[in-house]
Amino acid sequence: MSYLAPSEFVTKMVDAGESKIFMSTKDTLIRAFMAGAILGLAAVFAITVAVTTGSAILGAVLFPVGFCILYLMGFDLLTGVFVLSPLAWLDKRPGVTINGVLRNWGLVFIGNFAGAVTTAFMMAIVFTFAFSVEPGAVGQKIAHIGELRTLGYAEHGGSGWLTIFVRGMLCNWMVSLGVVGAMVSTSVTGKVVAMWMPIMLFFFMGFEHSVVNMFLFPSAMMMGGDFSFMDYMLWNEIPTALGNLVGGLSLTGLTLYSTHVRTSPKRNA
Repeated sequence: MSYLAPSEFVTKMVDAGESKIFMSTKDTLIRAFMAGAILGLAAVFAITVAVTTGSAILGAVLFPVGFCILYLMGFDLLTGVFVLSPLAWLDKRPGVTINGVLRNWGLVFIGNFAGAVTTAFMMAIVFTFAFSVEPGAVGQKIAHIGELRTLGYAEHGGSGWLTIFVRGMLCNWMVSLGVVGAMVSTSVTGKVVAMWMPIMLFFFMGFEHSVVNMFLFPSAMMMGGDFSFMDYMLWNEIPTALGNLVGGLSLTGLTLYSTHVRTSPKRNA
């Protein structure tokens, strides 16, 4: 059968977390770089579809193609390791330490950021004929998104920061369900279907994904977005990453682990 029971795929989650912690620095960076690059390309693809067709839902329906590609290729996103790596530590796997978890998160962040910015630079060249003309409708849309999701939040102060944080939580609740969903099936088709649904939901709802934003905001700045790098970090990337961590780990990782691995004894009749 191509379907795995929850007790089986949650054990796979813990195994995956352990594997990522002990992965070499070279392999971790390469896999994270490619994940950031591909997800950035998927984001600009979805925005291009939405702008050219006038249909935001169509862009959201097609965005998961990038997530599916990077997952099937074995690449790593920060949002994924936020959920998987700590489970290996909670499960007391031999040699797994908090420092190992933090090292994994740091390397994946660096790799994702480098890959996303690389794609942002290449797409900025495409949209501006190597910075010789003003960007077209898609480039302007990306720049507008950058302003709206930094300065727009900043206008609301602490309430804006909390809103980004919660949007980050909701995002990685869905994205991590996509990661776990891929472990439910042993067939490519089953994996793709299981990933597609929650990823489409997060994108259309406008939740905040730290790695997608690593592409969007540098790209927006390259194409005339009127905000600074510090605006991006303070009013988007930092609260988004924290929200992704809390949401993915608490709403997906810990809930599944606590009930399917640390299952309590059955009640007496």
